[in-house]
Amino acid sequence: METPNVPINFVPATAGETFKLGTITIRIMEDGSRTDNRIGSAEFTVPAHTSGPPPHWHEMHDETFLVTQGTLRFHALNGQTIDAKTGDYVTVPTRSPHTFSNPYDQEAKFFNTYTPAFYINYFKLLATLGEAGKPMNPEANRKAMAYFATIGVSDDEMEVDRTQFFGKTQTDSKETVGTETKKATA
Repeated sequence: METPNVPINFVPATAGETFKLGTITIRIMEDGSRTDNRIGSAEFTVPAHTSGPPPHWHEMHDETFLVTQGTLRFHALNGQTIDAKTGDYVTVPTRSPHTFSNPYDQEAKFFNTYTPAFYINYFKLLATLGEAGKPMNPEANRKAMAYFATIGVSDDEMEVDRTQFFGKTQTDSKETVGTETKKATA
C-alpha cells in the first residue's frame, strides 16, 4: 500500500476566519474543507453576562464543547443546568435539546466541534443576519437554524429559567448538586 500524501492543517493562534455573532466572537479552526466535511471546529469567546442561542436540538450533527477559559452554563431539558469550568467537556448528541450562556463576571471561551462539518455554515449565515457587537435577534437565529436541520425548543418545553442566563446562579425552585442543577422535588 502506498503512503498517502495528504497534508495536515495547522491553524496558528492568530489565524482562522474570525467574525462576530452579536457580542460573541467565533474563530473557525476547521470548516470541513480539509476533512471531507467529516468534522468542523471553532473557538468561541463569550463575554460576561451573555446569552447563547435560543434552545434547540440538531437533527443531523453531534457537537462537543471543551471549555478553555472561565465557566459556561449549559441548559438542557427539565430545567437542568450544568456549569462547565475550564477543562470540562460536554458532548451534545443529535436530538439533545440544549443551549448555553455565560452568566458570570468573566469572559468564557470554548472549543466547539461538529460532525459533520456543514454546521459551520450556520454560523457564517448567522453573521450576515446580525450586527456585530449587538445581541443577536432570536428570530433571525431561529430562521438560520431551519436551514441547518436545527429545531428550536421553547423555554417552556425546556423549563428554562431565563434569570439563569444573565447572572443569577440559583433560583428558589432549584437545588444545586455539584456542578449540576436539577429541579427540586417536593
